[in-house]
Amino acid sequence: MIQGSGEDRLRVGRRTVVAHLTASPFFGGPERQMIGLATSLPADVRSVFLAFTEGGRARPFLEALSSEGVEALELRENKPHYRAAVHEVARQLVRIGADVLCCHGYKPDILGWLAARQAGIPVIAVSRGWTAATVKVRFNEGLDRLCLRGMDRVVCVSEGQAVKVRCAGVSTDRVIVIRNAIRAARFDSADPADGVWLRGLFPTPPSRVVGAAGRLSPEKGFGVLVEAARRVVRENSDVGFVIFGDGPLHADLERQIGESGLADRFLLAGFRDDLDRIIPHFDLFTLPSFTEGLPNVALEASAASVPVVATAVGGTPEVIEEGVNGRLVPPGDAAALADRLLDALRDDEGRWSMGRRGRQRVQEQFTFEAQASHYHRLFDELTSLAPGYHHPAVG
Repeated sequence: MIQGSGEDRLRVGRRTVVAHLTASPFFGGPERQMIGLATSLPADVRSVFLAFTEGGRARPFLEALSSEGVEALELRENKPHYRAAVHEVARQLVRIGADVLCCHGYKPDILGWLAARQAGIPVIAVSRGWTAATVKVRFNEGLDRLCLRGMDRVVCVSEGQAVKVRCAGVSTDRVIVIRNAIRAARFDSADPADGVWLRGLFPTPPSRVVGAAGRLSPEKGFGVLVEAARRVVRENSDVGFVIFGDGPLHADLERQIGESGLADRFLLAGFRDDLDRIIPHFDLFTLPSFTEGLPNVALEASAASVPVVATAVGGTPEVIEEGVNGRLVPPGDAAALADRLLDALRDDEGRWSMGRRGRQRVQEQFTFEAQASHYHRLFDELTSLAPGYHHPAVG
């Protein structure tokens, strides 16, 4: 165990120091969740982010942390010398006087689990979901499942993810659910000019736009959406579809769109970091994923009063309630997805009502204040375990 300076972590009046270990290659939903938590915790908690730079790709996240006044330290990569990386994380934990480590993602889980042992502090993993997107990702997610068994607590962002974590062998008494959150006020100032811009992306502006957003990768189900769109446009040619995001399936989706005769009605608009401006101008939002933890985009669309047609996977049904603020369909079923989209597009009043109920739902159930309160209690619980703390054994 790495020894500290002798500073008593339990001295009265000392702020609880929570270190967050991250390896974020871009700035997206999980990163917004981390910032929202750090800025919503009470003053007796000091949040410090230890961030692997990921070859410079973490720069937007680090800049966002800085702009919010959140402390962040860059960590050297040390690839492939992971033992040195573990030691560096442990050294930083002791240097900042961390009371607990919170890990975000499989790389932080694996390295942080070992580093917390060296530093002699409790460790939490935040489990947002597994994608199995590539062979490398599947291998690392397998290691992650093993590491989770040795975590003091595993925070799952949905009940659906909690089921998967328990099935991976994590003791039930160490699994808790703290859901993602949203600040609905982000969507209060929609500019009509952005709506004009959105429709202007199409060669002939449609009267209705169905939006989607996410990484263009297999687990997101966008190929199913293209087939559903073909069915929708066959019934109503005045509907346009647009996906914001990029990824390895861009060329495949572009080819599928062309072969489906949708070149002027289905757009791949690329990644944008200002979707808050665009989402309120969708008539519908759709989420055709095969797997999800708890989708931030579903929270964002609901906060913007846009109804959501989504697949009933992972934590999505915890955000979208059938017939209340959206519609749910089985994953991989293009016909069912098309039918639900058409139903919603035909019913302007019903669509408006679902959008209104969606915003009310997230304002009542998915606030950062509630999320921070749950985390605060968790941090208090774990810091009370010291001194003489021993990590759970890996089963």
